[in-house]
Amino acid sequence: MNVVNRQKQSYVTIKGTKDGLTLHLDDTCSYDDLIAELEEKLTVNEPKESDGPLVSVHLKVGNRYLTPKQEEELRALIRGKNNLVVQSIDSNVITKEEALQWKRKTEIVSVSKIVRSGQVLHVQGDLLLIGDVNPGGTVIAGGNIFILGALRGIAHAGYYGNKDAVIAASIMKPMQLRISDVMSRAPDYKTDERNEMECAYIDDDNQIVVDRLQLLTHLRPNLSR
Repeated sequence: MNVVNRQKQSYVTIKGTKDGLTLHLDDTCSYDDLIAELEEKLTVNEPKESDGPLVSVHLKVGNRYLTPKQEEELRALIRGKNNLVVQSIDSNVITKEEALQWKRKTEIVSVSKIVRSGQVLHVQGDLLLIGDVNPGGTVIAGGNIFILGALRGIAHAGYYGNKDAVIAASIMKPMQLRISDVMSRAPDYKTDERNEMECAYIDDDNQIVVDRLQLLTHLRPNLSR
């Protein structure tokens, strides 16, 4: 009679790193089985002394979605062991609300209008404006700003801190340009209008530079999605 010795599948893998401990948690087993094995392994490896330095624990949960209650349960379980504290929980899964927020911040919002003096147009992602920005008008975007028209007012790209954002316009005659926290007043141009689209970006000296639009493919190769 042949007897097959099947080793129990491990749901928790513990690895020591220079930053503490990394716990890889299986994302295919039940949550109850995962918690049971985690409790068992942490108890076996629990330091005897409680006055040693704190050890950071990083959880990798893969494709498992953790409810806020489950996440707190994991944190409490690990926190209950001597010297262990959860620093991060890394999951491949995001909530619907997080996905919608990410979409808003990365999508291109197309608007066809004239932004007149005193008006403010603000989007979270990239802005494609088909129309002009008159003097005294303001356009703000969390990402890039593309204007198929004349920019004669104020444009602020990278509003949430993105210094790689750019501003492009068919006619670049702004009152003020801002990218992230860097500000530039209107470029000193001749009185005649230019016949080519131009773009503004932050250079290596942390200054806003206005140049030909064609340079963007070299300056921002990841601009096209």
